[in-house]
This record gives sequence, structure tokens and C-alpha cells, in this order.
Amino acid sequence: MEMRFSSNLVFYLLVTFFHLQLIQLRASTEYTRPSPRQLISRTHNRSDSEPQQVHVSLAGKDYMRVSWITSDKKVKSIVEYGKSPGKYVSSATGESTSYHYFFYNSGKIHHVKIGPLDPSTTYYYRCGGAGTEFSFRTPPSTFPIEFTVAGDLGQTEWTASTLDHVRAKDYDVFLLPGDLSYADTQQPLWDSFGRLVEPYASTRPWMVTEGNHEIETFPIIYPHGFRAYNARWLMPYKESGSKSNLYYSFDVVGTHIIMLGSYTDFDSDSDQYKWLQADLANVDRKKTPWVVVLLHAPWYNSNQAHQGEGESMRQAMEEMLYKARVDVVFAGHVHAYERFTRVYDNNADPCGPVYITIGDGGNREGLAMNFENPSPSISIYREPSFGHGRLRLYNNTHGQWSWHRNNETDAIIADELWLESLSSSTLCNQAAISSKSHNNDEL
Repeated sequence: MEMRFSSNLVFYLLVTFFHLQLIQLRASTEYTRPSPRQLISRTHNRSDSEPQQVHVSLAGKDYMRVSWITSDKKVKSIVEYGKSPGKYVSSATGESTSYHYFFYNSGKIHHVKIGPLDPSTTYYYRCGGAGTEFSFRTPPSTFPIEFTVAGDLGQTEWTASTLDHVRAKDYDVFLLPGDLSYADTQQPLWDSFGRLVEPYASTRPWMVTEGNHEIETFPIIYPHGFRAYNARWLMPYKESGSKSNLYYSFDVVGTHIIMLGSYTDFDSDSDQYKWLQADLANVDRKKTPWVVVLLHAPWYNSNQAHQGEGESMRQAMEEMLYKARVDVVFAGHVHAYERFTRVYDNNADPCGPVYITIGDGGNREGLAMNFENPSPSISIYREPSFGHGRLRLYNNTHGQWSWHRNNETDAIIADELWLESLSSSTLCNQAAISSKSHNNDEL
């Protein structure tokens, strides 16, 4: 018996030793961070009257907006659609716009709102009365629902890799927290980006907010910015009571999603601040138990890149999000991935949002490699790699977040987290009621 015990002990020690060696080996063969890849240029290869740069977006309950561009200014802003290929039993007419930027003149930009539409249904549609047939699937009416999240896309070979990984697994809605085309005043790059994303953005709704690369101001001539962004990527701001396409909200399957603007006024006297107050006050957590926010410049960031650039917005608006029990806040801007614990006012707080930076879609500027050392205690996982994220909400109370790192052929899950909605947290609901009562007593 004594000899058997000794043999087992030796075996256990050997297994433990080799296991530790394997861990050290894995650490020493750490994933190699990729460098930037070449810019992709997508040229126009259709006739002037055919649609290009087609994308769809949610536009109110049971409605979608179809957007596209034609070189031919005579094409009508009409969308024909139906549930079977080639059979268009419905049609809708919308609006069009165009813009110029120095010597660049855009094509005719069409926006057509169609519906009401059935949930979880594939619709086949044709833009402008002729040409290519496209199709999209509407989101479901009940849980589960899956969102794909990717920021700072750009249009490089890494962008194409990210989008291919996104398409390899089904999803319902694409969320983009700013920095789309990286045109930076070179307007033909907006067209190239639209063509690059069309195979994806024409099949699932893409909901975006602006980043710094969308500003494109020029002193005196174009002082207000966002000329191309607002013309091309019309979001449902009017449907949500907003005065600006730079911030808005929408509901989809038990989720209220708020898209904030990091590059328009956000102080307490601003229209955005007042709109956010009213929007949060109207949230019914029985109907939308999940609340998610997207913005561009992160409020929490332990990367040396863009350090502190979201701080003034955090100070202005964080308390509102905290009191509203927002579940998750996504940001871009920093070209890396980082997930924080639930946070409020720079401290871990079980009733604060989970803050996630996901500005790693594939931009031409490369990755933000340098993080602060040591890592702050509230930062749980951080990695400078290209990739995308997925938020799958299973029901009123539970969801799952996963971040997928780009590899050459596969998207590898490198970080994941199970989430419980704050609307289902007894602790946080009691704290919110207590705080509200205290405020009323002071009044």
C-alpha cells in the first residue's frame, strides 16, 4: 500500500510538472500580432442605372430602410419586394439626395423605407425598378437574437477577413461603433467601401454611429462635417425623436440600443444630452429588458492610444447610463480589444455596464499594441488583434458575449462572458429604487 501511494504521488507530480511546462510553452508561443494589410479598392462594374453600395437598416417597428447609389440621376427611388425570388408583390417610394465635396460629386443616393415586414422572413428586393435582385432577412420577433459587433472597419485585406468571419456564422443585426470607410476626405473611398460591404450590408441590417474618420471638416468651406456620412448612411434618428443622424436609438427583440455621437455636443446643455435623458426615461424594461449603448471614443481604456479622449463625455453622461442600468457599452477608436468588468466612476460596480472596446475591425492604421502596465484591476481581458464580437441574448435575463480573433482561416474565440441583464438583478433594482426615493426626498 505504501509503495502504491508513493507511485501515485510520483505520477501526479509528473503530470503536474508537464502541465505547467505546457502552460509556459503556450505563453512563450504567444499569438503573433498581424501588421496592417493592403487597401482594397472596389471599382464600379455595373451600368450607371444599376444599384451599387446597397445596404439595409432598421427603420422603426417592422420597417427597413434600403439605401443605394446610382450614377444615373434619372433612376427612381423605388424598391419592389416580396417573399419569393423574382416576385415583387409590394413596392415603396422614398427619397434621394446627393452631395459634392470640392471636385467630387456623388451619385444619386436613394433611401426607401419599406414595410410593414414579417419577422424572421427573407425578402427579395430590387432597387430602382431594374437590375440585380438582392435579399435580406428580418430580425426575429422573440429571443434569441444575435448581434455582430465590429468597429473601425476600414477597407483593407484584414477588413475582408473580418467580414468573411462574420458571414461564416449567422447573425441578425450588425452593430458598428464608428469609423467606417476611412475615406478621410478622399470621397471615392466612400464608394469603394460601399461596394466592399454590400454583400454583407444588403443581407442583414447594419446599424452604425459615427467616428472621428467620418468628420471630414474643412475650415470655412465645410465647417460642420459628416457630409458624406449623413448622406450615405441614414439611420432612424427621426423615428427615435432625435434631431441628428449622429445619435439615435432603436428597439429590436427585447433590446433597446442607443447609438451616441462622440463628435457632436454632449454637455448638459446640448440637444444630444437632453435627447438621451428623454430616451432613457421612456425605456420600459418589461418590453426591452436589455439596454445596450454604442459610441466611438471609449470612456474606459488602458491602451496608450487615445488615452483620455472619451473622458469629458464620460463625465457628462456616465451617471445617466448607470442610473438607467445599461447592460453593455461598446466603443471603437482604439485599435485593439479590451473588456472591463462592470464599472461606474472608475470603480468596479455590480450595477454598472460592462465596457468593451472593439476597434479592431481591420483598419489601415494597424493595431494599438501598447497597453498600460500593470493592467488596471477593472480591465479583465485585453489584446491587440483584429477581430469581431458577437452578443447573443437568449432571453430576458441571460446572454453571452464572445470576441473572435481573426486567424488566417478561422475566427478563434479568445474571450467570452455570460451576462445577466441588470433589469433582472434584485440588488441593482433595489439600489435604483432607493436612489430614486432619496432624490424625491431631497426635492
